[in-house]
Amino acid sequence: MFGLGMPELIVILLIAFLIFGAKKLPEIGEGLGRGIKNFKKSIKEVKTEPKKEIEGDEDKEEN
Repeated sequence: MFGLGMPELIVILLIAFLIFGAKKLPEIGEGLGRGIKNFKKSIKEVKTEPKKEIEGDEDKEEN
């Protein structure tokens, strides 16, 4: 996954810990998790939604 090993991930987490602090990290993780969940949900909805005709096309066909 992106060529990141365990040492690189530890350094990234350490830097995030120093920047945001221990109290903010769980909130950031929760928000990130919710964002990913909503993104996946929206992708599934778009794939399963039937294709709709554009409203502007109806006017062109009548003329």
